[in-house]
Amino acid sequence: MTLNFTGDFWDALDQLVAHCPIVIDRPKGSAHPRYPAMIYPVDYGYLEDTTSGDGAGIDVWRGSEGGTRVDAISCSVDGLKRDAEIKLLIGCTPDDQTMILAQMNSGVMRTVIVRRDE
Repeated sequence: MTLNFTGDFWDALDQLVAHCPIVIDRPKGSAHPRYPAMIYPVDYGYLEDTTSGDGAGIDVWRGSEGGTRVDAISCSVDGLKRDAEIKLLIGCTPDDQTMILAQMNSGVMRTVIVRRDE
């Protein structure tokens, strides 16, 4: 099965990122506040002035390329919390995406990454 997202979907995400500041509250190399063995492979934060399913800002991974282009989204299901959410991958190289996916699938959460085709 192939997922086909229109350019409008990615453009809408890019516009969101362009108009909402990125706040990095967990820099690359820092430990998760509740799980100290979990080290962030790239910067992690959220978009200010946005809301996701958990009531907080939309989560973002900011990769080594920098910039504001949304390269992919991650879609996660957490059986313990019984929730699902997306995170935006911004400026992430394929290597960044591989590290993010490995980390997100290392615990109870199950995640897929949907890459932008262009």
